[in-house]
Amino acid sequence: ASTSHLQLTTFALGTVGWILCTVSMGIVEWRVWHVDNTTIISSGVAWVGIWKVCFISYLHVSPGYKEQFCHKFSGHDSSIPHEIYAAQGLLLIAMCTGLLGLTATIFGLRNAYRGITHKTIIARLFLAGGFFYISAGLCVLIPVSWNFYSVKHNQSIAFPPSYHMPSSPAAQEAGAAIPIGIVAVILLLLSGTFSLSYRFPVTVNTTMK
Repeated sequence: ASTSHLQLTTFALGTVGWILCTVSMGIVEWRVWHVDNTTIISSGVAWVGIWKVCFISYLHVSPGYKEQFCHKFSGHDSSIPHEIYAAQGLLLIAMCTGLLGLTATIFGLRNAYRGITHKTIIARLFLAGGFFYISAGLCVLIPVSWNFYSVKHNQSIAFPPSYHMPSSPAAQEAGAAIPIGIVAVILLLLSGTFSLSYRFPVTVNTTMK
């Protein structure tokens, strides 16, 4: 157990990284669009996520009040860019593989702290945990990098007319989901590296003559 303190840190980092991965997947602020036409998008700002697009509008609302309108992306919307659909699948995979990594680490720590000396089982559990953590980190890294690239190059999206969104913004910037995803990547990759670095202690038996 005394040699598993780093793996306990691995579990803590992996847990935080997995939570941040889940948070980034759920929030809508991946790409922040600034639009000139405020007829419908009253605030001039729209948020493009990986599941839906939202904006604030004062239409059909009592004076002094505002309402947030959201349109969920459909699998039939061929105009939605590939990086959004890729983010949906990869982040779901990251959430599952990160959870598997946490499970493997928990069982490895359980065996280590209970004094179970079957080193093959413990080493394999931490090895599997490290593999799952790194896989999860890479699955988050790809959509985060891809969407950040789209933001920096101010790429447009041909939304369907029912979305009431312009095809291109006046300007756009990275939303909160991207830095959250970057932190999640760092923590998951660190967790994986630490987990893979585990070495079962070698005991030397001495005999008295």
